[in-house]
Amino acid sequence: MKILHTVAELRAWREQQGHISFVPTMGNLHEGHLALVELAQQHAPVVIVSIFVNPLQFGAGEDYTRYPRTLADDVAKLSTLGVQAVFAPDVTELYPQPQRYHITPPDLANQLCGAYRPGHFVGVTTVVMKLFQLVQPHIAVFGQKDYQQLTLIRGMVADFAVPVKIIAGATIRAADGLALSSRNTFLSPDERQRAPLLYQQLSRIQQALQQGQRDYAQLENAATDTLQQHGWQVDYIRICDPQLNPADAQTQQWVALGAARLGATRLIDNLSI
Repeated sequence: MKILHTVAELRAWREQQGHISFVPTMGNLHEGHLALVELAQQHAPVVIVSIFVNPLQFGAGEDYTRYPRTLADDVAKLSTLGVQAVFAPDVTELYPQPQRYHITPPDLANQLCGAYRPGHFVGVTTVVMKLFQLVQPHIAVFGQKDYQQLTLIRGMVADFAVPVKIIAGATIRAADGLALSSRNTFLSPDERQRAPLLYQQLSRIQQALQQGQRDYAQLENAATDTLQQHGWQVDYIRICDPQLNPADAQTQQWVALGAARLGATRLIDNLSI
């Protein structure tokens, strides 16, 4: 497996490759990431994974400096899976000068998580576009756990006619339902025991919709109240259509999404219904 730290090394490697799949990550890899890699391997003979904690998508006071960086362990896991290359640049390699040009995503970027993390999706879409330009993959794989991110990246690729097929990987969960996330490591033992409640509340919304309930506000408020009663600080619980428009009387398919803080850790999750 090749470990590529510079753009020059990446380009030299890329010139020798044909059809490739790409899995962009911020490292601290868990079973959810590895499932995305295995999905990528189903779509191309060569897979490259990027590991880069992107400062553009972190706001003031967020966890950029303490975000787990575990490159050696990540490389070992990817080597076991038979990944052909890892692109692991440092910040000055990917941003040799402050980034002057940015992607401007649509208003969806200011809703849901974007309302609580201003500029986050500008940073996400900008770094993904930059990585696409460098890696030039045919396939790129993203997790459904970050549903809003996935939706915005699909829209960006469509609007800019980027020749990359976006594949979505299912959310991987612990046995108690908690969606796997690098931020789960920030949870205290007590918080980890309480963390599955977000998934449980989204599951209750899922069950209610399947049983014919359509009072979206009541379902959202009930889930919010339950989380708050158990010590969560809720950013939002929302029921949308698959394009993340607010659900209405005509909606036939739904996505229930939630973001909430447990202690100092912000967790997100969603369920498609």
